Amino acid sequence: MINDPLNRRNFIKTTGAASVASLLVGAQNLHAGGGNDKVKIGLIGLGGRGCGAGIIDCAEADSNIELVAMGDLFPDHLEQAKERIKANMARRNLPFKDIYKVTPDTMFSGFDAYKKVIACDVDLIILTTPPVFRPLHFRAAVEAGKHVFIEKPVAVDPIGVRHIIETSEMAEKKGLTVVAGTQMRRARHIMAGIEEIHSGAMGDLLSGQSTRIGGALSNWRSTEAIRDSSWSDMEWQLRRWLFTTWGSGDFIVEQHVHNLDLVDWVMGSHPIKAIGTGGRSSRTDSIYPNVWDHISVEYEYPNGARVTHIGSQMDGVSSRNDMRIDGTKGRLFLSFAKVTIEGKKPFSYEGPRPNPAVVEYKDTLDAIRSGNTINEGKRIAQSTMTALLGRMAAYTGRTLSWDWAMKASKLDLTPKEWKFGDLAIDPVAVPGQTDLV
Repeated sequence: MINDPLNRRNFIKTTGAASVASLLVGAQNLHAGGGNDKVKIGLIGLGGRGCGAGIIDCAEADSNIELVAMGDLFPDHLEQAKERIKANMARRNLPFKDIYKVTPDTMFSGFDAYKKVIACDVDLIILTTPPVFRPLHFRAAVEAGKHVFIEKPVAVDPIGVRHIIETSEMAEKKGLTVVAGTQMRRARHIMAGIEEIHSGAMGDLLSGQSTRIGGALSNWRSTEAIRDSSWSDMEWQLRRWLFTTWGSGDFIVEQHVHNLDLVDWVMGSHPIKAIGTGGRSSRTDSIYPNVWDHISVEYEYPNGARVTHIGSQMDGVSSRNDMRIDGTKGRLFLSFAKVTIEGKKPFSYEGPRPNPAVVEYKDTLDAIRSGNTINEGKRIAQSTMTALLGRMAAYTGRTLSWDWAMKASKLDLTPKEWKFGDLAIDPVAVPGQTDLV
């Protein structure tokens, strides 16, 4: 364990390799509750994802669970969590009284709340904290022998990605299940379409375009959009983490990782290099501390194919969310709702479509109960790195290779200390001016 104030730089240095003893910790937790198949849940992060999807999707997947502990950085979020979870469960007709077993003694706030949740009698930790915290919280959960559902993305910089990979290897040695929140990996229509591609239906893949254009998220946490005079720099930036690069990774990492994860899946590899540009022209109000509102990145893959990702978060523009890939034998159209292949072996999907956000939790719980572990840690680290490579290339205006970013970059966006107080925020990135680290 690391000493407070929390510091990921020191944490990484002191936990680079697991001791024999740590690999044995938590072996009794590999199967939920011994002979009992009820899975006990600890929820870390009580924002919209944690209270509005995380534990709710988990309960819909299998109501034979108990939420027994939860924590958040902010006391007001913690205080609101029970009623928010109750209301969201009611909307789906889920048995709140049977599932919600949190007591005042198992509710925690503050920078060390994650430690206290993990220390409770829980089998599965759900991590829905801001991405900057995930390497730290993931390591602590795995060291304690807990199974983990970790939301995407899993880091905001290359050092965080490397740390996630190390922790995933530790989890594999311990026999722990690690499932990532890239829910479209479990969308039946996408799974079927990509299986066709990998079986050769499109021949060699040549080029493509990925597009995700949507709104500015101007209503996100609207009650906290205007800075309270009592909030320090650190508190303000963490309450607005979605719009701080160090908190979220910027929108290409925080949200568009879904799209880039699918591109990597289709292409069968991560990219080998990227070049990009972007900036912000509409999200200039103070409620958006330092993220961009538009970006364009060209990725090159090992076979020479190039795929361009165009993304934006702006109000008042046309919306799109899809991908097109061209091959020697066909053309793919893929969206979160539809997959078709045109060409010599046409394909469209007409089968069942269970909610992939629920399926991912069902797979998690089934793996815990059966002992047939799943470990998606390295995969989501790779997808996160694909998004980071694009952001880093666009921010700096430089062509960057995957190998350099993954192995040599020293970029670390985490604050030196985890405590409320003064914290200068980096200026908005400008291609050609922002330093490459």
